[in-house]
Amino acid sequence: MTDYLPKDISDALALARANALRRNKRLRVVAGDQSWPILRIWQGGFALDAETAPHLRGLVQVQDGTRLMFEALIVTASEEGRELCFEYKRSTAARDSAPLDYPRADNAPIALLGRQPTAY
Repeated sequence: MTDYLPKDISDALALARANALRRNKRLRVVAGDQSWPILRIWQGGFALDAETAPHLRGLVQVQDGTRLMFEALIVTASEEGRELCFEYKRSTAARDSAPLDYPRADNAPIALLGRQPTAY
């Protein structure tokens, strides 16, 4: 048995699916001062809406809302239907803290308080 839908109905379903994906995602790609919502993301890349996203290339940031997840060096891989797929050449995860130059003891103080001058 074969399933057949007229072209206009299958196009409308694909558009509705893309709109639902775009609305439900907080993930965004930021390049310079512009950003685009991510439709899909996988281990080696991500997909954007082909109608709104340009053919990006270079260093971009991937954000979840306003929180930086990672920076990636990307190239345009392919265009699949209404999606523009990008692949990572490299990606670097964002960190909340800077690396230490030396090992810190478990019982070391976090900060030192200075002496308060006494008023006479």
